Amino acid sequence: MSGGAFRPPASIAGLLARVVDARPGEVRALLWSFAYFFFLLSSYYVLRPLRDEMGIQGGVRNLQWLFTATLVAMLMVVPLFGALVARFPRRRIVPVAYRFFAVNILIFFALFHALDDTVWAARAFFVWVSVFNLFVVSVLWSLMADLFSSEQGKRLFGFIAAGGSAGALLGPAVTASLATGLGHVNLLLVSALLLEAALYCVLRLLRARPAADGAPAPETAGDEAIGGGIVAGVTETLRSPYLLGIVLYMLLYTTTSTFLYFLQADIVAKAFASAAERTRLFALIDLTVGVATLAIQVTATGRFTRRFGIGWALALAPAVTVAGLALLAAVPAVGLLVAVQGARRAVHFAISRPAREALYTVVGREPKYKAKNFIDTAVYRGGDALSGWAFAGLAGLGLGLPAIALVGAPLAALWAGVGLVLGRQQKRLAEDAPTTQLYSRGGLTP
Repeated sequence: MSGGAFRPPASIAGLLARVVDARPGEVRALLWSFAYFFFLLSSYYVLRPLRDEMGIQGGVRNLQWLFTATLVAMLMVVPLFGALVARFPRRRIVPVAYRFFAVNILIFFALFHALDDTVWAARAFFVWVSVFNLFVVSVLWSLMADLFSSEQGKRLFGFIAAGGSAGALLGPAVTASLATGLGHVNLLLVSALLLEAALYCVLRLLRARPAADGAPAPETAGDEAIGGGIVAGVTETLRSPYLLGIVLYMLLYTTTSTFLYFLQADIVAKAFASAAERTRLFALIDLTVGVATLAIQVTATGRFTRRFGIGWALALAPAVTVAGLALLAAVPAVGLLVAVQGARRAVHFAISRPAREALYTVVGREPKYKAKNFIDTAVYRGGDALSGWAFAGLAGLGLGLPAIALVGAPLAALWAGVGLVLGRQQKRLAEDAPTTQLYSRGGLTP
């Protein structure tokens, strides 16, 4: 059965209408979007514990160099993606990008089996997974912002994000259960298969773009090549105060995330000597995050965003981060680390992240793909690199883990304030812009 011919059962459509507030003409695209994110994050979360273990194999003291290498890789990838977006329609952009990463997974699988000394391959893998994660998820949310309007984003992005959360449960569960028996390197093949399943869902989604009355929209509607320059993402960002605000929000997020990541690496490296035990712990952290995130999305995400607005949704993860850093400063223990990372990342993925993606529903198609990709990848990893060196500098000055955690707390408070300001700006842009600008060409119509 083709994606365009798929009709969800009336019971499913009715349940979504009650739980998610999905309209009849939105259900098919919503279900394919959910499945797309589910398989995509399943693929990544099989890899994530391997990446964290590879980071330790490459040396905890070298993490800032790995973050810097990731930034360099991002700066190389962004213009290539800009050229792809400028020349090809979206129905070709996503398959080409995802097939490229699937081939990369197979190359690393072959390298880890062929090499005796895998230290440099481990470092390269750490950098590659860091690029893969941001790039493929950024492409997903660019497509979502292109297909759904601002109003639809507030209602539906939480449910779409729940697909990712469910995938974030499957991925680490697979890794935790198979890492010691199957071997962590062989899990790369599992990740590649899940990525192919995500691509299948993308192709079905692009054929399931109903109009308001539920009739399928023409498959070519809104699918023209965007055009423009290959560095337009940078120029669009620099001349827009709104996009620059998103840049600041992203930099503060990455800074606090990097501080917590370095704290995690140090605490875990001291607590466990076995690579398999560390990989298992990282997978269990991811599993905890997935369970908590899905629970929040099912019970609270839509209600929270509708009641308090995007600004407060953006500010919630920073508020949790302030408390988490303060607690780790007092008690830098493995158990508390799991609790803090679980709470922070769950709130971020369940509430703050969908709100951040909704910020892009009020901008044009070129910023949705090019500026968003630049911010999600190069800016994100630039923040990683800068904060990684800042962490190393603070440690070099003799500051211990508690003191460094306290340095991050006021940055998280500033992050919350920026989120509140962005929420007000998004609301104003959504109210002031003409309806024709709020709805993407060829996407879901009002």
